[in-house]
Amino acid sequence: MSLLPPHATCGEALVHLLAAYGIDTVFGIPGVHTVSLYRGLPQTTIRHITPRHEQGAGFMADGYARVSGKPGVCFIITGPGMTNILTAMGQAYADSVPMLVISSVNKTHQLGLGEGRLHELKNQSEMVAGVAAFSHTLMRPQDLPKVLARAFSVFNSSRPRPVHIEIPIDIIDAPFGEPSVRAAALPDKPCAPKEALAQAGAWMRHAVRPLLLLGGGCARADPARVQALVEAWDAPVCCTINAKGLLPNGHPLQLGSNQSLPAVRELAAQADVVLAIGTELGETDYDVVFDGNFQLGGRLIRIDIDAEQLQRNHLADLAIVGDAADAVSRLADMMAAAPISRQGAQRAAAVREALAAYWPPAWLKQAAVLAQVRQTLPGVIVVGDSTQPVYSGNHLYEPDTPRAWFNASTGYGTLGYALPAASGAKLAAPHRPVVCLIGDGGIQFTLPELASAVEAGIGIVVLLWNNHGYGEIKRYMRREGLPEIGVDIYTPDFQTLARGFGCQSARVSNLAELGAALRQAAPNRPTLIEIVEDDFDADR
Repeated sequence: MSLLPPHATCGEALVHLLAAYGIDTVFGIPGVHTVSLYRGLPQTTIRHITPRHEQGAGFMADGYARVSGKPGVCFIITGPGMTNILTAMGQAYADSVPMLVISSVNKTHQLGLGEGRLHELKNQSEMVAGVAAFSHTLMRPQDLPKVLARAFSVFNSSRPRPVHIEIPIDIIDAPFGEPSVRAAALPDKPCAPKEALAQAGAWMRHAVRPLLLLGGGCARADPARVQALVEAWDAPVCCTINAKGLLPNGHPLQLGSNQSLPAVRELAAQADVVLAIGTELGETDYDVVFDGNFQLGGRLIRIDIDAEQLQRNHLADLAIVGDAADAVSRLADMMAAAPISRQGAQRAAAVREALAAYWPPAWLKQAAVLAQVRQTLPGVIVVGDSTQPVYSGNHLYEPDTPRAWFNASTGYGTLGYALPAASGAKLAAPHRPVVCLIGDGGIQFTLPELASAVEAGIGIVVLLWNNHGYGEIKRYMRREGLPEIGVDIYTPDFQTLARGFGCQSARVSNLAELGAALRQAAPNRPTLIEIVEDDFDADR
């Protein structure tokens, strides 16, 4: 329970409630409609980070949430602040990231009148609803605890996605009317029924050619329990990009995130029992070549916290609603009671051998860069944008832990994500190295967030892959015989820009120089390390 100051406003009660739910960081840009939300911040230990754009606030909250497991919180002004953050909310919605967006809205007696008020939108809540688990307009201060409890129940107990709460300006300043606030008791995540898991276990025990598919919903699972399940079932494993790190790098049953490639697809088509846990089975993890040819030949068991998701993409023969981490642990216990050898390691090795013959030379060059990053910065978290070394890294790179490789190339697929999201990740894990992996096109979407990182003393490495334009789109245009329009963009001098923002900077031309620049990165401000694609020698 948190005592409020005498005559506390609804805005003051809000920040005390956030603190009661364990929130320690808020991302926002103050505006005339939200300044009253800031009155209560000094009464708590919540720190405030000021991005340079509301989209940056959303991306920071996203990166913070993915690494910490706690919801990222944003304070956003009415109107343009909300339209600016929609892209970040879309990315978080697609990747099931918990984000709480608190915005202002015009006064209660002005809503829906269309009188041209400052920042007025026709219906702000309706606009946001498509990228939120729910959007609520708070009409009475006394309803605030109930609405926040509903939001944190979504984050804690169901499929986590952004929640938007808008508060009219007059309600922000209205008396709260109570002397204290407290966090509500939150429900646990639903557990899969015992009988359903028993049925799954029976199918798994009789499988001859099993396959395990793990999605981002498993990111909370204990990696030791994941490994126990995998080894007791002796099944090859594919992880989605957001599930990377659940198995140790180099594990003999690991197939990476290569579900779109022929060798893995053949394995999936031949599997007699497929267990898919916490995965959408969606296009950006299973069909990045967009040909619709990822097929499952055997019986499919799906376990997901979202009942609706169980009926999308691939229909299950056994559909189970439940928390992925809990299901992993309980199935591991079931299978460990009678482990069976099914030549899983040999099957996985054959697939990896076929994959090794597939990798293009450009991918191997980019993989060498990532290997140098991992070697130089143990425990590194790599936050990626939509850029070539991220695409190849999705196939070739395996982090040492969960939540240590994520990017915007999946799901919603926005540009400019990595720089602010890496700042959020570093705030969530200040003692771990964090690398933003981004291209010269993508960084120009959110380049001013270098200033917010300098201001906040955030020591991230910005690894900039410079191919002088939108290289991946240019290659696609060329391959499809399309005119190459709009892809050869002007490339600024990033070294000068970085130093102008107050960052440390370097340009490297080989792996040795990259390692040295990584070791010399500043601890309390961004370090931009630029790799010009055509000038980089991955053999030195």
